[in-house]
Amino acid sequence: MNKKIKTEAVDTLFDAILSLENRDECYSFFEDLCTVNELLSLSQRFEVAAMLKDHKTYLEIAEKTGASTATISRVNRSLNYGNDGYELVFKRIGK
Repeated sequence: MNKKIKTEAVDTLFDAILSLENRDECYSFFEDLCTVNELLSLSQRFEVAAMLKDHKTYLEIAEKTGASTATISRVNRSLNYGNDGYELVFKRIGK
């Protein structure tokens, strides 16, 4: 875990996220919390991660998602050398 992000404020944010009970609540909270572009960027990264996990090429991913090769590379690095957060979620949602 990155010690730079482990703060009381981040803990409080995560507690707030964990309190959400359904997709509609997520939409309400995240629309208030994030700009449209921030939310779309987060969802794009998650889509990129899923496609990388499915062994899609950078070109296929860039064409489908509009993500830059820099973004795809950053997500790939997280998949390969990160904290296994993507894997944890993929297992739980059946991807």
